[in-house]
Amino acid sequence: MPRYATLLICMLLARGMLLSSPAPSSSDSRLKNSFRRPERNGWIYVHLEGKPAEMGFQHGYWLAPEIQTTFRSAALIAEHEGKRPWAFYRETAEKILWPHIEAEYREELQGIVDGVRARGGKLDLWDIVAHNAMEELSGYYVPWLNKRDKVAAIVRGAPESCSAFIATGSYTRDGKIVIGHNNWSDYAVGENWNVIFDIVPASGHHMFMDGIPGVLASDDDFGVNSAGLIITETTISRFEGFDPGGIPEFVRARKAMQYASSIDDFDRIMREGNNGGYANGWLIGDRKTNEIARLELGLKNVTLERTRDGYFVGANFPVNEKLAREETPAYDTKDPAISGSARRARWEQLMAEYKGKIDVAAGQKFLADHYDTFTRSQDPSQRTLCGHVDLSKEGLPSWQPPFGPAGAVQSKVADASMMETLTFTAAMGHACGLHFKVAEHLKRHPEFTWQKGYLRDLNSHPWTTFSAAR
Repeated sequence: MPRYATLLICMLLARGMLLSSPAPSSSDSRLKNSFRRPERNGWIYVHLEGKPAEMGFQHGYWLAPEIQTTFRSAALIAEHEGKRPWAFYRETAEKILWPHIEAEYREELQGIVDGVRARGGKLDLWDIVAHNAMEELSGYYVPWLNKRDKVAAIVRGAPESCSAFIATGSYTRDGKIVIGHNNWSDYAVGENWNVIFDIVPASGHHMFMDGIPGVLASDDDFGVNSAGLIITETTISRFEGFDPGGIPEFVRARKAMQYASSIDDFDRIMREGNNGGYANGWLIGDRKTNEIARLELGLKNVTLERTRDGYFVGANFPVNEKLAREETPAYDTKDPAISGSARRARWEQLMAEYKGKIDVAAGQKFLADHYDTFTRSQDPSQRTLCGHVDLSKEGLPSWQPPFGPAGAVQSKVADASMMETLTFTAAMGHACGLHFKVAEHLKRHPEFTWQKGYLRDLNSHPWTTFSAAR
């Protein structure tokens, strides 16, 4: 083996990024009733069940290799975008986040560490807590900290990521709820957003959601629970604000998925201790009442809209005008070239065109859509619902660097009948079928070679239906 390769492996082992021993026997009593299924069309299915520490251990054990890989990529992106070393994120996890995490989730986070270490990994608690908060630290806390301390630093801040819809009543084919979401991410991280979590906690509701290895919440936040709620979100782009005394967003999101039985429950849990981190426009549906809602959760401004006959869409645009003025001042809502605004216009077109015909098949089609409302052409880019930042054209706002290896990494759709059985359909990779090839992209755009070794090819897979184990 070449000397440099040996040194690299030693460095990765030291940082807990590779497993240093094979998996031990799975006879550990903490693994009771849990399992991992073979990969299917790019997705990994894991079933977790029990008390918090047990579920955490199962999570860490069954997904240890993927947690190591995902952590490595997420740490790289966080360090690059936040312009801070990983030691800063670890310290923030311990001193800012940990005091506001309740005992149940502390136990589950420690369980993840224990499970990873049972497989030979070396990540510790502060690595895992910071990993769980990767969205809210580099995109929200760091910009807030820079502003507070008058540090002149250019960071990307709250990004534009994800497209989503929820519809009911006269807008859907059967008059019942249909929901869909695609997750936009840096490919280095997003290629790992391929876990189907089937979670049966000792307390709370059975949860069925997509997610990323090592994180308690879905984190792109698509899931259904046994109380009949289905939930997703899209970020509010260019959001500014953070409360270090609040409860981490990933804790509130997980708690809401686990314990909310109604739209009111979800609203209450997400507002309580709101820290402004990972500010989102949440889309919520209640199968029991056929009601849907949009919770626009800023820090200073929070708005809940609801209906039994209509739709809500998300594409990273601010809705409430007061929120837009006070908390997204860099977002020009009158600029139709901005990704969020262009996609908002496309959603409105599709909702009108498909009124009375929206079903799962239509939702899948929406999430593969390449129509650019600004150029009025079929042209995959950052302005289309199926986002392709790696193909984006020049002329976008300055915070949207063109040709970055990022875009829609996966998609999910469900209707009311699927919700009843904790089922949804999912497509890993771009729903449109286009593939991302690392070598080709870095040859054209060598400015992103700093991600070499972390990026993998992101191939598109067919839509596949998953159901919770019963």
